[in-house]
Amino acid sequence: MNDYAVEVHDIGKRYRIGAAPAAYRTFRETLTEPFNKSKSKHHGKMTDDNSFWALKDISFNVKQGQALGIIGRNGAGKSTLLKILSRVTEPTVGSASIKGRVGSLLEVGTGFHPELTGRENIYLNGAILGMRRTEIDRKLDEIIAFSEVEEFIDTPVKRYSSGMYLRLAFAVAAHLEPEVLVVDEVLAVGDAEFQRKCLGKMTDVTNEGRTILFVSHNMSAILRLTNETIVLEKGKMVMRAPSVEAVDYYLSHGFSQGGERFWTAEEISKDAAPFTPLAIRILTDRNHVSETVRSTEPFQVEFEYRLDAPITGLRVGIYLISTRGEFIFTSFDVDDPEKFTQYGTREKGKYRSRCTIPADLLNEGKYVIGVNASTFKIKRYFHEEQALTFNVDGTGAPGTQWPETRSGMIRPRLNWEIEGID
Repeated sequence: MNDYAVEVHDIGKRYRIGAAPAAYRTFRETLTEPFNKSKSKHHGKMTDDNSFWALKDISFNVKQGQALGIIGRNGAGKSTLLKILSRVTEPTVGSASIKGRVGSLLEVGTGFHPELTGRENIYLNGAILGMRRTEIDRKLDEIIAFSEVEEFIDTPVKRYSSGMYLRLAFAVAAHLEPEVLVVDEVLAVGDAEFQRKCLGKMTDVTNEGRTILFVSHNMSAILRLTNETIVLEKGKMVMRAPSVEAVDYYLSHGFSQGGERFWTAEEISKDAAPFTPLAIRILTDRNHVSETVRSTEPFQVEFEYRLDAPITGLRVGIYLISTRGEFIFTSFDVDDPEKFTQYGTREKGKYRSRCTIPADLLNEGKYVIGVNASTFKIKRYFHEEQALTFNVDGTGAPGTQWPETRSGMIRPRLNWEIEGID
């Protein structure tokens, strides 16, 4: 008898493009349906022209007590896979089997009834998982304390903020002891402190011998929580490897070469409107596009975008990230108070936001640039943590007279004084 908690065999999921929800039909439409079908031979059929495969030929096993990471770019099929495993949707082909109760955290408030209070929803979720009331009673105080919503636990959850929803939803999913815990990128909604708290709890869950399937764009979280990771690309599994190898592959594969990347319409969510990312590029101090820069010379990161309508309070910025997913710094184009006032409202049109990275700052190695366009605490128009990679050549950097690898991600040229003391 095998010890697999999750077994996936040749799963595929096909969706119809542009399919609208079925509307209520009149009595006349019902009576005339046979005649309409004869006039439209392909009425209601899913053809290759109006469908696409979100997942295809996916097979893998997960051992009991294992934490498996699932990574991939937007649209790779990660969330679709988790929805199939959580029985939210059925696969078009293939099969999946899971041993034991499944706790899912796919979207904020999944499984919550908006009219019920937080306390009532805890019992509802426990009942869905097949738990007895005595089991839920035993965990109730711990769940409420972890969620940090004690003051509002008897308030209907429809009045909760997204952060409160998340706290309670994760607390329920993690504490009601499912054998398999399925977690999507929903943790990105929480603040940094709560994210650390959740990751600590998931580590405890795996130490207790329970299984976790974890989707995230946070590579440091993937490396911390999982030992093995699968990489999805355009609905197919292209790699399953130790998490370090999988993350390296993911961060270095599929990026535009030459230090420049252009976005296609398919890569941009409709929710980004009226913001449209166009291109990002690395420019040397001679204003040439390059994927490799010198540590001893300044370089620029240029982000080109279009606004189809004015936006007030827009800030456009970059993240500099290591290939291990560690954030080095974040910077926005209106961090300066004067620029914040000057560009309070950006009118419709094309823009370039360009920042300069000073010389003698970065150590040699490979880095990742992420981008963000948002209005603070109002709306995030566009966000991509792996937009472009580039390399830093350390030739001539401080201390290169010694042929050794310097630890750390920065290698600043600092002023030192040496003096003899009598």
